[in-house]
Amino acid sequence: MHDTWIAALVFFAVAALFAWGIMLAWALLRVRGRRADPARDATYECGEEPDGSAWIRFHPRYYVVALIFVLFDVETIFLLPWALNLDDFGLVALVEMCLFLGILLLGWLYALKKGALRWQ
Repeated sequence: MHDTWIAALVFFAVAALFAWGIMLAWALLRVRGRRADPARDATYECGEEPDGSAWIRFHPRYYVVALIFVLFDVETIFLLPWALNLDDFGLVALVEMCLFLGILLLGWLYALKKGALRWQ
């Protein structure tokens, strides 16, 4: 049992030394003084000069669409391993996944009915 804790402590010690070594190497190898080119501090926007401020307000609908996208992205994450192992799971897993997809479909239909996916 103590061997496991010793291995964990050695792992954390090596990780801490590695992180400290990276920061030390950065401090020793960095370019000192003022940057030679002021263009390095300029805002870069697809090779074009920025148009206006970056601190603009987005409509909440933008975030709702993003959350719905994440929801269906997570659905895909659950579907792939399930589909690869469907033979091992049997009929019960098929019914459970159909129930899961049905609940997601109801949520999607609700979002459509409320107009959450309509871009204006």
